Amino acid sequence: MRILQINTADAGGGAEGTAFNLLRAYRAVGHESWLAVGRKYTQDEGVFEIPRPTPPGLRGRCFHAMAQAMRSWEGCLPGARCAARSFDRLASPQRFADWRTGRDEHDFPGSHQILDTLPARPDIIHCHNLHGWYFDLHALPELSRQAPLILNLRDAWLLTGHCAHFFTCERWKSGCGECPSLEVYPSVRRDATAQNWHEKQRIFAQCRLFVTAPSQWLLDQARQVIPAQEYRVVPNGIRTEIFTPGDKAAARRELGLPPDVPVLMFAAASTKNLFKDPVTTTSCLERLLQNCPSLHFLCVGSDIRVGDARLHVLPYVKSAEKMAQCYRAADVFLHAARAEAFGKTITEAMACGTPVVATATGGIPEQMLDGETGFLAPTGDADALAHRVQQLLAMPAEDQARISAAAAARGAQFPLERQARAFLDWYAELKTASPA
Repeated sequence: MRILQINTADAGGGAEGTAFNLLRAYRAVGHESWLAVGRKYTQDEGVFEIPRPTPPGLRGRCFHAMAQAMRSWEGCLPGARCAARSFDRLASPQRFADWRTGRDEHDFPGSHQILDTLPARPDIIHCHNLHGWYFDLHALPELSRQAPLILNLRDAWLLTGHCAHFFTCERWKSGCGECPSLEVYPSVRRDATAQNWHEKQRIFAQCRLFVTAPSQWLLDQARQVIPAQEYRVVPNGIRTEIFTPGDKAAARRELGLPPDVPVLMFAAASTKNLFKDPVTTTSCLERLLQNCPSLHFLCVGSDIRVGDARLHVLPYVKSAEKMAQCYRAADVFLHAARAEAFGKTITEAMACGTPVVATATGGIPEQMLDGETGFLAPTGDADALAHRVQQLLAMPAEDQARISAAAAARGAQFPLERQARAFLDWYAELKTASPA
């Protein structure tokens, strides 16, 4: 088959890593596979950056050139990505007007040229995250006429008038408007959420869609507002050849951690990321510091700091092998979240044999086996999270070994190959049923 995926980028967080891993998995079994992205970071020949046509007029050309220059500085100049987005808006009067009024930004002409960049027409079009200021949703109807079109939900943005997660708000079920949380990513300046919501519905009505999500919880939400021919749950896969149990002592030596102290790991819990609940994470760590003064914290890709805690801080880890070492070095992995479609780090930690303490929100309860591979706690309950961490650390060695083994067995049930095979089987069904 010829498979086209569309995503924000080919490197980065969970959705980006998943799409890129699927690209390679499809090629490994003989399929032609391409990934069209808003921003290309790898050198993979199968990845195509969606065209960014130069706007007409001197003003548009100048701001376009400045945006291109800022993009070339991403990764080495703080704020370059944000500056590039601002110059792009200034280059497009329509985007600038949409941004000013809170409407979804749609002026991305390259979205309608994606198929022209490919060497052949795809048999399947598989869309991942479509927010991230790179894609025009109005391109979906035509794409759905060219090949079966799958929307792979990674969050709730396609369901709402602006936000990637709705938390406890239910206004998205009836059309949004009077939004109480304009600051939630992707934030908007003014409340045009009702207009955005109805425009998405108008676009969906013109498409022939197939919808998938990594958890039943998210798929159930999608059923309420996205009309589709079919809905399927396909959990995210991980590289189980890398994320496996290993030598804890060796992992700690490599990371410079003491060999004989309890270690709690947490990751990506930025104070700016409301989805990961940094407030509850910080409160939990403070309680643990009071009750377990010997506890060391392994902090990966997070800016959370707690008093006099013994913090071992690592920046964002790109290497899967190094991330696996981090999981192996820890006695417990902590994951507090206010919203989560599928906690990929939870699966990775379990696959490395590390018990998990997490909040029971979104799709997380579908991944973990509460009481067997770790413990779940109510959302926002720092006391309960801290209690569960202490409970795991206080267990006899044989009970810790049992939970570790159960976690490893559970994590091993989510290999990337299983996810790829589930999608390939579905693609084959859709291709067979699709008119030539």
